[in-house]
Amino acid sequence: MAGKSGRTISAAPEKAWKTTIFSWEGIMVCIFLAVNILCMCLSPNYQLKNVLREMPKYLAEIFLMFPMVYILILGDIDLTVGATVCLAASLGCLASNAGLPMILVLVLMLVVGTVCGFVNGLVLTKFTELPPMIVTLATQIIFRGIAEIALGSGGSVSLADYKSFKVLAGKVGIVPYIFFLVIIIGIIFAVVLAKTTFGRKLYAIGSNSVAAEYAGIHVQKIRLIVFTITGLMAGLGAIFLTSVLYGANTTTGQGFELDVIAMAVFGGVSTAGGKGKMAGAMISAFTIVCLRIGLGLVNVNAQVILIILGVLLILAVMLPNIVTMVKNQKKTAARR
Repeated sequence: MAGKSGRTISAAPEKAWKTTIFSWEGIMVCIFLAVNILCMCLSPNYQLKNVLREMPKYLAEIFLMFPMVYILILGDIDLTVGATVCLAASLGCLASNAGLPMILVLVLMLVVGTVCGFVNGLVLTKFTELPPMIVTLATQIIFRGIAEIALGSGGSVSLADYKSFKVLAGKVGIVPYIFFLVIIIGIIFAVVLAKTTFGRKLYAIGSNSVAAEYAGIHVQKIRLIVFTITGLMAGLGAIFLTSVLYGANTTTGQGFELDVIAMAVFGGVSTAGGKGKMAGAMISAFTIVCLRIGLGLVNVNAQVILIILGVLLILAVMLPNIVTMVKNQKKTAARR
């Protein structure tokens, strides 16, 4: 209909399917399909059974990505997740070889991860003037240093009781247990973020922490909880990584922090805080996992894969700025 200004105003909202397709999550689905088609073209061995067989070694990182989404939405960052996995896996293997029962070894690994996350959160919430990047970079060095001391001169440890951990790497048909657990935990994290008061508080803090504080939100308490959960998930990731590798060494978990940040950012989570959805991050994570498996099947150098992931990360960070710039140019042209 025509308004008083003479402009035509649509009485119907934009079609839902257009909004869905052109959302970040919709674009990620298209990229996911494109990556899988590309991998199938590159290698005839890129089949479902082969992908699922290779997937467990990469899925441990997705456990770390879930809380990393929360941390990025808060406007923080955590560089210790890889070192935490290394420490939890190393101490777990040493405890298992010392004769500790399986169930206590699993509890120990979860406790080690949780304590590491709590230490990060405690330092950052008690000394709020300290930048999270510097603090977690320091604790990353400390955690990995403790692991190296525990492992001794050999720098590695193999599980004597690998059969107990092998149970965790079991499958239902061709689908590994870890795949089901990743989906279940991902749904829980997504529901908490999108449908609960806690999730809304994360967005509020990430958008403006000072305003959130004045609104009655316990900002530092929530930050402490999120960092502690991150440590807990790192312990869980260490358990399943150990069940695949049957041991640990000083390089276990190395580079995980960059991988999980790349997964989250490529999925539409803003590093500036206050923006992002778990759905996009999950699609992004599986896209990157499938890409790594597909390129690995054709013997692409691991360093080349890292370069590709780095380029994708840069594009993901640049894309929102490019879209905003184009929109501003259109608005300027329309005023003229």
